[in-house]
Amino acid sequence: MEQNMFCFQCQETAGCRGCTRVGVCGKSAKTAGLQDLLVYVTKGLAEVATKLRQAEKEVSAEVNHMVSENLFVTITNANFDDEKITRRIVETLACKEELRQQLPAQTVLSEAAQWNGDTSVFLQKAAQVGVLATEDEDIRSLRELIVYGLKGMAAYNKHANALGKESARIDAFLQETLAKTLDPDLDAAALTALALETGAYGVETMAMLDEANTSAYGNPCITKVNIGVRNRPGILVSGHDLRDLEMLLEQTKDSGVDIYTHSEMLPAHYYPAFQKYTHFVGNYGNAWWKQKEEFAAFHGPILLTTNCLVPPDASYRDRVYTTGAVGFPGCHHIPGGIGEKKDFSAIIAHAKKCPPPKELETGEIIGGFAHHQVLALADQVVEAVKSGAIRKFVVMAGCDGRSPKRDYYTEFAKALPKDTVILTAGCAKYKYNKLNLGDIQGIPRVLDAGQCNDSYSLALIALKLKEAFGLEDINDLPIVYNIAWYEQKAVIVLLALLSLGVKRIHLGPTLPAFLSPNVVKVLVEQFQIAGIGTVEEDLAAFFGEDEKESSATVS
Repeated sequence: MEQNMFCFQCQETAGCRGCTRVGVCGKSAKTAGLQDLLVYVTKGLAEVATKLRQAEKEVSAEVNHMVSENLFVTITNANFDDEKITRRIVETLACKEELRQQLPAQTVLSEAAQWNGDTSVFLQKAAQVGVLATEDEDIRSLRELIVYGLKGMAAYNKHANALGKESARIDAFLQETLAKTLDPDLDAAALTALALETGAYGVETMAMLDEANTSAYGNPCITKVNIGVRNRPGILVSGHDLRDLEMLLEQTKDSGVDIYTHSEMLPAHYYPAFQKYTHFVGNYGNAWWKQKEEFAAFHGPILLTTNCLVPPDASYRDRVYTTGAVGFPGCHHIPGGIGEKKDFSAIIAHAKKCPPPKELETGEIIGGFAHHQVLALADQVVEAVKSGAIRKFVVMAGCDGRSPKRDYYTEFAKALPKDTVILTAGCAKYKYNKLNLGDIQGIPRVLDAGQCNDSYSLALIALKLKEAFGLEDINDLPIVYNIAWYEQKAVIVLLALLSLGVKRIHLGPTLPAFLSPNVVKVLVEQFQIAGIGTVEEDLAAFFGEDEKESSATVS
């Protein structure tokens, strides 16, 4: 049977409208359908769990973890393995049916909470419950905005869970809100309010993850990271999961195998706990979308701890190992759930048989400017602003991607006035973190706070600066926002910023395809969200003479 698809959850969706035959990410129509069904049955599970809480019954950590991990599996570039996704659907249905038995007999449930088909009808059902099942364009847009925000929140929740941090409040909200996207009685106004509430819980989730990371590994500090290689076999670690990296570093001590980071794992070098490992060599390559060339050149095995995985070429597929939410047919998978110790002996043995990585570049890049480090420099930063040495901060956090339009961000960074400082987090940094942009009174002009979830640090820095300058409105700060997005973790970051009242965010390289014209109109009216133009146009908008200078407000 031919499987149709419709997916528009990422920035690179076909024609900025939607992928209908095969995903730009590489997933097949069948995979897309199974992911749609996994989201649908997870909504059903979330509804049942919410009803149990309302009946004052306990929902286990295992159920909470299942909801978060299921959503994580459906994030762009995470899992392409139909067999694994099918297994998750079966397990989710079984879990939901077991929980349903605990509900009072008169409990009213949606179709998603009641449905319990077997594998023979999965694809047929998937075709009925995808994105387009919601006919009203604006309701569809808002529901998907919330779901994608919840996917990002679920990813960050999962990382915190892996380090022993749990929040019953976050899990309850995530599940109740996921279930509400099934509610036909919620109109556009109610869904808009729910999207902003999702952003507020996104802030809370990123704060929990920040606490999990820093309590386990220390506060990130200013660090120079090597981008060259050594003459020993290596393992390249990509993704975001610091707990996976920690276990691998421990198991490779004295093995003769070096460990390198890739893409979003770069900020691991900023944590003091990881700096004690002498075989933790440096960062290899760039953002996720260059991995085909870079993975081929690395020569050794690669560990994917989270998205973003580009479907690997046959030439190096046998060197790709996945774990957690990640999966791809034909790749090795290392099992292990939350709280379990993973066995990395197979990838270590593989590495020992491989030649050292090919050197791509040499030198160092600097990072480690999360909130603790920047606030330690607060007096210096505030004085630089008051003296006029720093005119503005430009938040350029978010994602990188393969679209040539993203060269805009490199050119924008190059063209910024010399009295501006870039605040960044996420893999968007690879568009400019290797440029020689200099410093202002010893403060580097690119301050890298870390991974995409460390956008929380950027928000916290802004709030602390607002306090230091005695301002009532965060939008009076000398900070402008020119953010790149790609997938659903960027969606929760955006909603988090909106929930904090941040306005005038420029978002690119394109506005999300899942935002209908009417929803865009609301975001423009309430938050002055805008797309990007040319570098010259946007520089004029941010720094033009007619613009009210925020720095005058705080001098």
